[in-house]
Order: sequence, then C-alpha cells, then structure tokens
Amino acid sequence: MFVAGQVGWDAQGRFHSSRLADQVKQALQNILAVLAEAQARPEHIVRMTWYVTSRDEYLAEQEDIGTAYRAVLGRHFPVMTVVQVVALMESQAKVEIEATAVIPDQP
Repeated sequence: MFVAGQVGWDAQGRFHSSRLADQVKQALQNILAVLAEAQARPEHIVRMTWYVTSRDEYLAEQEDIGTAYRAVLGRHFPVMTVVQVVALMESQAKVEIEATAVIPDQP
C-alpha cells in the first residue's frame, strides 16, 4: 500500500502547531489512519520518505521528533529517508511524509 505525502494537519485540514515535531506527530497519525482503512498497522510500514523544509529545525528538534515518532509508531523503525526541500505545497506545512506498507494476506 502506498500512502501519498501526509502533512501535519488534522482531518479538517487545520494545522494546530507550527512546531516541526508536532507536525511530524500529526503526519504520522494521518498515515496510521489511512493504513487502518486497509486493516494495516504500524509494523506493516516498510519505507518512509520525509520531506522537511528546514534541516536545522529537524536537527534542533530531533529529540522531540523521536518522542513523537515513538508515541505514534512505537519501536518500529522501517527504512527512512529525510530530504530538505525549499517548500511544500501547503504553506504552513513543515514536513510531508510518504509511506509504503506491505500488508500480509488476510483470511
């Protein structure tokens, strides 16, 4: 299952924070909501690509990002690439995450 880029807004398209770590947490929650529609769980994620608008902000908030990550995905760590970009299509977005999940056949 391929989950297109998710940003840090809620289901109504509202950003509740301008902090990168908070937007990461919401984007990851959004990915899990999409996966849940296919009865998939965090452990089915095999790859993620993160697009961040500031490498410096990512490095400065790394501890909080790690805390947010573990709060949502637990101790599951698929391969991941982080890329700095000039901007994202949503002007308030500081991160956009895409994910690939492999869902086993279900009886």
